Amino acid sequence: MIIAVPKEIKSGENRVAITPEVTSKLTKKGFEVLIEKNAGNKAGFTNEHYEKAGGKILNSAKEIFEKGEIILKVQRPQLNEELNQHELDLMKEGQLLISFMYALHYPQDAVKCAEKKVNVISMDMIPRTTLAQRMDALSSQANIAGYKSVILCANHLGKIFPMMMTAAGTIQPARVVIMGAGVAGLSALGTAKRLGAIVEVSDIRPTVKEEVESLGGRFIEVETTENMQDERGYAKQASEEFLKKQKEIISKHVANADIVITTALVPGKKAPILVTEEMVKSMRPNSVILDMATEFGGNCELSENGKTIIKYGVTIIGEPNLPSLVPYHASDMYAKNLLNLIEYTSKDGVFNLNMEDEIIKGSTIVKDGKIVNDRINQILNQ
Repeated sequence: MIIAVPKEIKSGENRVAITPEVTSKLTKKGFEVLIEKNAGNKAGFTNEHYEKAGGKILNSAKEIFEKGEIILKVQRPQLNEELNQHELDLMKEGQLLISFMYALHYPQDAVKCAEKKVNVISMDMIPRTTLAQRMDALSSQANIAGYKSVILCANHLGKIFPMMMTAAGTIQPARVVIMGAGVAGLSALGTAKRLGAIVEVSDIRPTVKEEVESLGGRFIEVETTENMQDERGYAKQASEEFLKKQKEIISKHVANADIVITTALVPGKKAPILVTEEMVKSMRPNSVILDMATEFGGNCELSENGKTIIKYGVTIIGEPNLPSLVPYHASDMYAKNLLNLIEYTSKDGVFNLNMEDEIIKGSTIVKDGKIVNDRINQILNQ
């Protein structure tokens, strides 16, 4: 089968779906690999790297979509302004698209794929099971996002992170509050601790307390009898009563923080507001907030998607695509997630879209012209 990799065209996207290393492994497994010219340049992978690995470079996206049987992307399909065509309009019946689709937030993309009879595996729908861990692209990219969030905040903060005892006096360590103890939050916690900060972490799931403390963080506990975790292990949408209680407790910690990093997302829903305008007002001048959820509405009431702004003396970073700021390793990890998925379900260079398999069934959103994911259908029927 022919695997084809177009250049990512979404503004600010520097990643590429596969690397030369993964290209080499796929060709050895019997696949033909086509890469659009300069697709890997922003991530540090040249056309020559791909050719040496056994890939073939094609000059245009049109050729890529025409010849590929499996299309590998990072971002969901976009409008190609150069061709004045949407990427989905370049695709044809029977092709398999594998990328992040976020179809719970963008269900109309699934509708269009079904109309085109393009089969789709969405990498953000990979089940959270032991068997699927090696394919879990959400986690691999969230790991990088957590790391980069702290580095960005450190850049904007007019202070250093660690305690320092000098002849001129003692410098107190920076105080960091992280909201959300998923993969991104725990990665941010580990990075901030390595830099020497005091780190406090809030999460609506009491079950993550042990993980937070094992990494040296202090857990901000909000007592509740609600079940805050869905069957996939992700945080559920909390009740208004719980969110009000959480905000009352969190506000005291936010007021004393130098940095606040928010990571809370609810699949298919608008991101919950965790940092209100009043909380921002209470923060020290020159402190920093980084909101990871800006693409889906934002956790901070004042954050703006894709912008860094200053309000009430506080810098608020609304960077929607942190992994893209570390494109070499983000691409490397994503490509390996894709390789693991392809190896798992392929034999002799042929991909088997086996809907009896738990991982394939959980991550496939469109097959043979039908949307096969119940949650997406529920959203469309509302």
